[in-house]
Amino acid sequence: MTLHHNFINGEWFAGPTTSPNTNPSNLADTIGDYTQGDASHVEAAVAAARAAFPAWSTGGIQARSDALDKIGSEILARKEELGTLLAREEGKTRPEGIGEVTRAGHIFKFFAGECLRLAGETLPSVRPNIGVEISREPIGVVGLITPWNFPIAIPAWKVAPALAFGNCVVLKPADLVPGCAWALAEIISRSGIPAGVFNLVMGPGRVIGDALVNHPQVDAISFTGSVAVGTRIAETCAQTLKKVQLEMGGKNPQVVLDDADLAQAVELSVQSCFYSTGQRCTASSRLIVTDQIYPAFIEAMQARMARIRVGDACAQGTDVGPVVSQAQLEQDLAYVEIGKAEGATLLTGGERLQRDTEGFYLQPALFVDSTAAMRINREEIFGPVASVIRVAGYEEALAVANDTPFGLSAGIATTSLKHATHFKRHAQAGMVMVNLPTAGVDYHVPFGGRKGSSYGPREQGAYAREFYTTVKTSYTLA
Repeated sequence: MTLHHNFINGEWFAGPTTSPNTNPSNLADTIGDYTQGDASHVEAAVAAARAAFPAWSTGGIQARSDALDKIGSEILARKEELGTLLAREEGKTRPEGIGEVTRAGHIFKFFAGECLRLAGETLPSVRPNIGVEISREPIGVVGLITPWNFPIAIPAWKVAPALAFGNCVVLKPADLVPGCAWALAEIISRSGIPAGVFNLVMGPGRVIGDALVNHPQVDAISFTGSVAVGTRIAETCAQTLKKVQLEMGGKNPQVVLDDADLAQAVELSVQSCFYSTGQRCTASSRLIVTDQIYPAFIEAMQARMARIRVGDACAQGTDVGPVVSQAQLEQDLAYVEIGKAEGATLLTGGERLQRDTEGFYLQPALFVDSTAAMRINREEIFGPVASVIRVAGYEEALAVANDTPFGLSAGIATTSLKHATHFKRHAQAGMVMVNLPTAGVDYHVPFGGRKGSSYGPREQGAYAREFYTTVKTSYTLA
């Protein structure tokens, strides 16, 4: 069995215990054993990051850029290998895994350029003979806590900007999917980045995550995960005045209007709801469909879903892989029963599947005859379970779309420029998609939402500097 250790101050450290990384497509397939660190590993990683910060934060930006570009190039060169690893440990199909790895490589290359593009301002003072400079500086040691559903893209879009802008990092990946984070750390270890600038500490969130969030020498926390955990992190960071960035849940609406192209609306709905096994915070789980197109849409959705091939994530031809874990499968099945109990009609799917290998396979489920007040339309399920809400027209569709405690992504299928324009302005979401799936955001644009979905500055693109830097105003007497 291959052992994978934590990476602290440029060296690999074993922990007190290890945990197997198991393939959800095939429970007999163990990818490797991964170190489970403890609070002492966090202490050592933070100390290393703090010691490395003065030189890294003030050093040459070309060296930073070169290192990030080298990381991105290796990720892209190994995209098929790493995409297969991702599919094995998380359950995305291999093509989806390769796509995610490609995105991670592009993220590092984008931020290699951002190292050289961090601009400031020079302004005149209102007082004579005084100049004013506004500049951005790194914030210090940043704790990064990442989720299991994007095991390389989300670490990339946190690590790359943090390093690009001169911060030092302690990365804590999700316990379920340490493989991609470890592979990323191994690539970073050979990039020329000095010891202590980047550190990887694997282990349970209640140990590693809590130690990071509570550490007095950690200046900021960027977290992606559940609302409950994010809320607790925000409360803890407020007590010590840490800078905090949270990406949490979603209950994203996909509106389908009477004038929509039916085939297009069905395809984008299937993509939004069920691909990546519905395990995306941007996935759509509420299909809000207007009266006239409703019967045809339901018939076409049922026919399209019958062609979805659920199977081993690494097998050719698989459309939807397994759910990530037994616990997540049980949660998905519980929500199927909740929907039935609430009076919704399970049109298709919702049952566990048997395949050649033992895995967490679930047939994508679609409810009809549901209402906006049902729990299946209020709570994030985070699996291949969606429901349809029938509405009279656009105005009701918009109202239902916005009737949620979340506000990450929202989509509309329509051929009406009027309705598309109005929806883009009035949908209460951080990202709006017109005639496109709700999931799928380019690496160079801001990612984030409103309400209970996000807190703090946006991630990705040039907007990442808002979190990973602090603004300084300097005066000079001429």
